[in-house]
Amino acid sequence: MRIGPPSPRVGRASRRLLRLLVALTLLTTAHGCRAVVTPPGAPTPWPPGQARHWRWQWQLTGPLDTTVEADVFLLDPVRTTSTETAALRGRDRRLVCQVGVGAYARTDPDADRYPPEVGGAAGRSPGTRWVDVRRWDVLEPILADRLRLCRGKGFGAVALADTDGYAHPTGFDLDFDDQLRFNRRAAALARSLELSPGLLGDVAQVTALAPDFDFAVNEECVRLRQCAKLLPFADAGKPVFHVEYTGDPDEFCVTTLGYGFASIQKRRELDAWRDACPDAPPAPERGGTSGP
Repeated sequence: MRIGPPSPRVGRASRRLLRLLVALTLLTTAHGCRAVVTPPGAPTPWPPGQARHWRWQWQLTGPLDTTVEADVFLLDPVRTTSTETAALRGRDRRLVCQVGVGAYARTDPDADRYPPEVGGAAGRSPGTRWVDVRRWDVLEPILADRLRLCRGKGFGAVALADTDGYAHPTGFDLDFDDQLRFNRRAAALARSLELSPGLLGDVAQVTALAPDFDFAVNEECVRLRQCAKLLPFADAGKPVFHVEYTGDPDEFCVTTLGYGFASIQKRRELDAWRDACPDAPPAPERGGTSGP
């Protein structure tokens, strides 16, 4: 039986609790009481035979629910505390941080590190700006520190977001090859810092980029009729973590399980609520490798 969204009263309570938790986190950090966690010793491996069997959760807002029955958690590395990642790792959960590489938000802790000349037009989310991905000399040290934050908090993989600026009005004259070069550089940077790189979005470049990334995160490929474009990952035995925000899971799960994806339904705010598709039946292992 599916559990529906919480009532508005619960939502307001959750927001009040979130503000309290954020305030407490800032106070704790200021007083030097952060938990010390030893990061995993290597990038997260993704065995090809398990690609379609991962249970996953994607939460970026609201108090983190560490009790969700999922194997893989995709989280915001700034909001997530070391105590929370330690609790999840203690239960053998795989942790993926979401890091924006092709855009930044005015509220990001490192927003002042982006010089005016690399900031472009408004991004896809309110308060964000695209960046000039051709300026790797400027962006590399900023992104390296974002990835080091993930490692320091115990994440073993990273989903690289905002990787398709070339297809949007960024304010820069970016082309397909500019974006391809940048995305490959970002993936290589993640590997150099012992993080398994994943591609979030950028479906149009999947064929070219699948060899450079260990997994994909996709939004609404069923609604947008784009699922077949993600097969370069599935055919290589690499996980495709897929989410739909609308529709009936009893219908879209049939489609995505057929493709070999790990699918869930979420609300667009990506809070703790989820409705997971059933696990796929055992299948012969696909060819290819899954990275480190």
